[in-house]
Amino acid sequence: MTHNPQLDIRIGTLVDGKKPDPAHYIAQILPHGFESFSLTFWGNLDGVDLPRLADQVKAALGDADAVISSVAIYGNPLDTQPGDVATLRGWETLIDHAHLFGAGIVAGFTGRLRGQPIDACIPRFKEVFEPLTQRAADRGVRLAFECCDMGGNWRTGDWNIAHTPAAWELMFDAVPAENLGLEWEPCHQMVKLIDPIPQLRKWVNKVFHMHGKCATIRWDVVREHGIGGPHPFAFHRTPGFGDCNWTDVIS
Repeated sequence: MTHNPQLDIRIGTLVDGKKPDPAHYIAQILPHGFESFSLTFWGNLDGVDLPRLADQVKAALGDADAVISSVAIYGNPLDTQPGDVATLRGWETLIDHAHLFGAGIVAGFTGRLRGQPIDACIPRFKEVFEPLTQRAADRGVRLAFECCDMGGNWRTGDWNIAHTPAAWELMFDAVPAENLGLEWEPCHQMVKLIDPIPQLRKWVNKVFHMHGKCATIRWDVVREHGIGGPHPFAFHRTPGFGDCNWTDVIS
């Protein structure tokens, strides 16, 4: 397959790696024009035979000019409950097996010490992700953190600390590795009333993977009711239907 520079930024979609037959699903939707796929796993890799799945996925892709852009696990690898330990093991396993899919990125939540402020989680973040980052670097893999707050904020939360620029500063100071970055999307910033384009310009060198989701902000609601009341003020949107200029995002 020859390199096509027009595909350096690919349009893709997420595929649940725990579906009964993820490879069959990829084969079904591939003709619709998808150029990449991200295989995702929630919480753990229980019951997943990654080498077998990789062979099936490669067969489904065939000669199509499409790739597996990332493999991802979404859970809490920082805390110590049994499910959290399984998520941490999942990070390690995906790092070790990403090459089987041709993927150079492993993505997911950072995790969080439940109920703790973000700055209090940084020592544990360093303890967990410093060795994971080195493990990934040894295998030519980059790690990218999803930026959804999962209902948390600076003071408390259950899943993720990588949802605010102030946290990114702390994280990347604690683990200053070139292969550690972000899985960014405009929507997660816009619902916090952050202008995503200036943020992207500042952080673009740390953006390894992007989720294509936009948002519409009801500024009339914000001006009248603020953001803490019962009135919805932000709506998740498909790119091109929200407030973000995707020409600016892509370029």
